[in-house]
Amino acid sequence: MIPHKGASLSFQPRIRKGAFFDASWRHGCRRFSVYNRTYIAGGFASPLEEYWQVTRDVALWPVMGERQVEISGPDAADFVQFLTTRDISRCRVGQCKYALITSPEGGILCDPIILRLEEDRFWLSTSDVDLELWAKGVAVHSPMQVKIRDAGVSVIQVQGPKSPRLMTNLFGERLLKLKYYRLTPADFQGHRLMISRTGWSGEFGYEIYLGDACLGDALFDALLQAGSGCNAAPGAVSHARRIESGILSWGVDMTPQENPYEVGLGRLVELDGAPEFVGRAALERMRELPPARRLVGMRIEGTALEPNEDLWPLTRGGKTAGRLTSLAYSPRLQANIALGLVAAEDAAAGTQLVVDTWDGPRKAWVSGLPFLPKRQQEDAHRSNSKGQ
Repeated sequence: MIPHKGASLSFQPRIRKGAFFDASWRHGCRRFSVYNRTYIAGGFASPLEEYWQVTRDVALWPVMGERQVEISGPDAADFVQFLTTRDISRCRVGQCKYALITSPEGGILCDPIILRLEEDRFWLSTSDVDLELWAKGVAVHSPMQVKIRDAGVSVIQVQGPKSPRLMTNLFGERLLKLKYYRLTPADFQGHRLMISRTGWSGEFGYEIYLGDACLGDALFDALLQAGSGCNAAPGAVSHARRIESGILSWGVDMTPQENPYEVGLGRLVELDGAPEFVGRAALERMRELPPARRLVGMRIEGTALEPNEDLWPLTRGGKTAGRLTSLAYSPRLQANIALGLVAAEDAAAGTQLVVDTWDGPRKAWVSGLPFLPKRQQEDAHRSNSKGQ
């Protein structure tokens, strides 16, 4: 296997750029990927530099491909409930919920964060999947009155232990009161935007949802200026940090071929009390059976490995055991760490496997998750509110 370094991505009109594309280019981003038919920043500096940026200071991640599917109307709450495994009656206005959307067979179609903006208006912040079309397909023969559309919002994540200092500099002290998985409106140059206490870093952080793309440059620069005293810098998602935290990536670590119990997300299937939803009958059956596969962490021997481009095969005693899904080198652990799906009998911590890597077979040992805990949200909040 050969890593495809030096590959380029051509820009074309059918791929959206998002509100922060020009600012990303102006600040040095030259690596891009496509996510939800939108260009997304792939890196401003080396992965090592960006890892330390988000774990020590604060990083601005322009994740323009994180689209918001808006569901509104008199039956919006009932319709969102029919889509997801979470109990939406327990999601209040101003609250967010990490959720799963499953197929009739119980496979994971998407893992959005649900934001409840109003009683009858929701955003589903989606991973790289056409959730808008799925929702519209479900609604075709539904008697429920809902409107489904792309909200036209671009997202920038402000992540890292110093992010509260940056955000309060720009939006005021009231941001210090915003609890984990809550959202609030804010004003920027006379424009109303939304801010949530969420993120994909395993660190303390926020996400900002901008509806007016014309303000993308101004907001990006204002965030950098507000963070000038805490070493703010632009960056991209640190896969090493998210793997350390055991954060899964849809389409890689879980797909429609996996169910929630196999990937350790059974807690998100709220069968007791929640009304009917797509996939409920299948998941009720699955809950009673031991999973045939499990998602596990792994440590891989040897020198630092480049991230995998494909799913790498895992074997045990010469027999197929599963596949490695995500890989990164952890600077703090000084080890190659990975996520993978393996047969249940091979999932015990300490089990030795063999993985086929860029430079040939290497030993891998099953490890518990997370490798490193997520940053303690409220502890980080208290320390940074004091300017420490």
